[in-house]
Amino acid sequence: MVDSNVARIRPADEKSFRLAPHNIEAEQALLGAILVNNEAFYRVSDFLLPEHFYEPVHREIYEVAGKIVRAGKAATPITVKTYLPDRLVADVTMQQYLSRLAAEATTVINANDYGQTVYDLAIRRTLIQIGEEMVSTAYDADVEMTAPKQIEEAEKSLFDLAEKGRYDGGFMGFNEALTEAIKMAGEAYQRDGRLSGIATGLIDMDRQMGGLQKSDLVIIAGRPGMAKTSLATTIGFHVASQWQGEITPDGHRKTVNGGQVGFFSLEMSAEQLATRILSAQAEISSADIRRGNIHESQFSRLVDVSNMLAQVPLYIDDTGGLSVAQLAARARRLKRQKGLDLIIIDYIQLLSGSSKRASENRVQEITEITTTLKALAKELDVPIIALSQLSRQVESRDDKRPQLSDLRESGSIEQDADVVLFIYREEYYLKNKEPREGTPEHITWIGEMEKVHGRAEIIIGKQRHGPTGTVQLSFEGQYTRFGNLAPDQYLPERYE
Repeated sequence: MVDSNVARIRPADEKSFRLAPHNIEAEQALLGAILVNNEAFYRVSDFLLPEHFYEPVHREIYEVAGKIVRAGKAATPITVKTYLPDRLVADVTMQQYLSRLAAEATTVINANDYGQTVYDLAIRRTLIQIGEEMVSTAYDADVEMTAPKQIEEAEKSLFDLAEKGRYDGGFMGFNEALTEAIKMAGEAYQRDGRLSGIATGLIDMDRQMGGLQKSDLVIIAGRPGMAKTSLATTIGFHVASQWQGEITPDGHRKTVNGGQVGFFSLEMSAEQLATRILSAQAEISSADIRRGNIHESQFSRLVDVSNMLAQVPLYIDDTGGLSVAQLAARARRLKRQKGLDLIIIDYIQLLSGSSKRASENRVQEITEITTTLKALAKELDVPIIALSQLSRQVESRDDKRPQLSDLRESGSIEQDADVVLFIYREEYYLKNKEPREGTPEHITWIGEMEKVHGRAEIIIGKQRHGPTGTVQLSFEGQYTRFGNLAPDQYLPERYE
């Protein structure tokens, strides 16, 4: 009986002492190929990092060889050994080991295959690490680490691994940052409109902001009735409709122009949002579409436009009552499965925090939400547009143009945002002040209404990397659509 118990225990016992997946021979073959022909390094350097090697000394050799090659010099056993310890083990020197690697090297043609093997095994080791941490957390979770929260943490870890190929952060050398900056400038030069970010389609706003910048948190704020959702859908649809992509050598889809858009609509249903976009593009009133008050030619236009819109990479999530952690998890999933270049959230005050402590204090909860959204923008490397309500103190002023102090419930919105845009439509307020017909005041009112009809101001209240100021846009209320104002010099002459 004792023997059978031992037999049952042994497999699990052996399993607990298993070595992590690795292939020393593949690492040696790759390093040998690099030392013989430095071209092998360029075949793997875009995806293989020193930390992907299992053997510590191999990490050092690869890192030193890479530095020498990037400096424009030849990485050979003689040049590499200069920057490494003299002795490897008691009876083998570093020179001997490097010479043996070079002597037994295969051709450079196999370098990519060996590099991919080393990389895949490193990913598997990281997966094991994530799995072990999941098990440990599940056993010893504290009160705040609920099961859904642990799932979100695990999903984030897996997303990081899938996107970046490694599960660790770290410092970036300034030379790498400069390279990225030059790359961004080059892409901006080649892109339509010479923008460093994603074009919104609103020319004057793009000129002021340089487009929507990656990793930026952009707040669009306004009082109810200012058409915040309309501005968000105008931008979101333009970005999605301009999307062009290409397949990279590693099989991923890379955005060349426009972007794939994830729209979190916490207030309106997906059907209502789609109706708005359909109305704007078909130029048929959304009220008429909902009531079916359209004639045959309009219906055929609706069908044509809807067929065109069906091809646009705009994804809508209309789940109500989302927590900011759930939103982040869904955004990561969308980027992993479909691709993601822009996130729109309508609107911040309808999100909830993830911790119980934050939900007891609304200011703390909004702080957690904005901090998480800013971190998410950096993590996914995409701009996030988040809509926000303004406090009622705007209504008590004679000049109802919003200010940063009007941002509702928390100064963290202003603090965490990279860009704050306010929507102001004088027409909205003036319409509610119509005097009695036939009076001199009514005639004056008509003149003022003509000046502001169909116009909107976008006030740039904050911008980390650009000027503040005001941008004039057109607004077509019947189609709930923002657009570009024609410059005065291009307007046709008026005849009385």
